[in-house]
Amino acid sequence: MFDLVLFAPPASLIPTVFAGVFGLLIGSFLNVVIHRVPKMMQRESDNYVAHESGKPLPHTDRYNLMVPRSACPHCGHRITALENIPVLSYLALRGKCVECKAPISARYPAVELLTGVLSAFLAWRFGSGLAGLATLLFAYLLIAMTFIDADTQLLPDDLTLPLLWCGLLVNLNGTFVPLSDAVIGAAAGYLVLWAVYWLFKLATGKEGMGYGDFKLLAALGAWLGWKMLPIIILLSSLVGAAVGIALIVFAKHGRNNPIPFGPYLAVAGMIALLYGKPLAQAYLGFPV
Repeated sequence: MFDLVLFAPPASLIPTVFAGVFGLLIGSFLNVVIHRVPKMMQRESDNYVAHESGKPLPHTDRYNLMVPRSACPHCGHRITALENIPVLSYLALRGKCVECKAPISARYPAVELLTGVLSAFLAWRFGSGLAGLATLLFAYLLIAMTFIDADTQLLPDDLTLPLLWCGLLVNLNGTFVPLSDAVIGAAAGYLVLWAVYWLFKLATGKEGMGYGDFKLLAALGAWLGWKMLPIIILLSSLVGAAVGIALIVFAKHGRNNPIPFGPYLAVAGMIALLYGKPLAQAYLGFPV
């Protein structure tokens, strides 16, 4: 049974089903990551400022990805195990807290479904060997960063840097690209957006993007190699432009309101992982 689940070739049914179920569970955990990592960063910043100012630390209780237990933000009801079954609990509770009947955001089951479906698709496409397992990690980190950046316009180092280093480690044996391409991709990915940032700042006096975007593109370069960077930048720009125009037209989003770039990089990175080679050959005219 173990061999049927792990190290199976692409288009294997049993690993695909296992990956889908596992992805639902991971999606539930990613909801915790998305909600808590920004709060953990803020608490750490608050404590640092207080310590440097000689004031009492404002946060002394334990708060991480494991404790305290998840609770309803409206009434404080502790979520039980039966209330935390991915997707099914949301449907059984009809999207409401069991205690106070306050609505539960539909984004929670949406993240779980997205993670489950994407996990199954990646297992079907890449199998359940090293490449397949690596793509799952790649997807999970990108999903977490996408929603965190959309909420807070932050791309935490605690997620971007592990993604970068894991990309280099995965490519030690050329899983996706030769190691030399991965190293150049990491450096070039960072420097390209770093140069754009400074050119824009010198020209306008404003910051067009954050340093987290540099690190995310560097991580994508580490996974997919430097030859994939043009297609990632092109795809992220196209997706960002389309979403930005839609927000301005339909959601009355102000032209001067900042729009996070991280989600578009993440979507472009996933597209490049799946279809980057034929896209690069078709539209950029060179083999990858």
